[in-house]
Amino acid sequence: MKDLKLKVCGMKLAANIAAVASLQPDYLGFIFYEKSPRFISDVSAELIKYIPSEIKTVGVFVDEDLETVSKKVNLYQLKAVQLHGNESPEYCAALKTSFNSLEVIKAFGVDEDFDFAALNDYLSVVDYFLFDTKTKAHGGSGKTFDWAILDSYELDKPYFLSGGIDLEHAAAISKIDDFRLYALDINSRFEIEPGVKDAEKIREFVAKLGN
Repeated sequence: MKDLKLKVCGMKLAANIAAVASLQPDYLGFIFYEKSPRFISDVSAELIKYIPSEIKTVGVFVDEDLETVSKKVNLYQLKAVQLHGNESPEYCAALKTSFNSLEVIKAFGVDEDFDFAALNDYLSVVDYFLFDTKTKAHGGSGKTFDWAILDSYELDKPYFLSGGIDLEHAAAISKIDDFRLYALDINSRFEIEPGVKDAEKIREFVAKLGN
């Protein structure tokens, strides 16, 4: 199978972070959005600094002010930011200008009414798009969207596929033939409780993707 990257999002606790990191995902995501049940406080976020350097650490933000985002990028040496709100192209450009090596991932909630033309203005200021199930909670719903909607996506920008991905989806994902599909973003369907991931289930998922 093609080399799909894997992002495990919503990490919180030290031992669990270590267990998941041992599986060598490409990205580990940390949610700095206080309304999320997977919110990680500044005290807990100190753990991020101890993650192996080959794993890209991602800070997830929702309509946060630029100064706060920049502070956390510097403080926790984040390799990427995932913007899950209504951040403008100008906002994304400001981050790209401030941090030369920072990956910017712009998330969009997708449903049958989503207008893909809205992505055009972001093409030059983000590294990746992330397509998630549209909800009021800005992700983590555990619900999938109809992937056929992505047939309307006509740009070349690579993307993360998110939204309720579970073990049972491995076979269907393996059959997706889209060179733009860069990474899978898994979260709530691989949890024991919010913020605590089932490392063995993730291991099984990775194995199934490889078949």
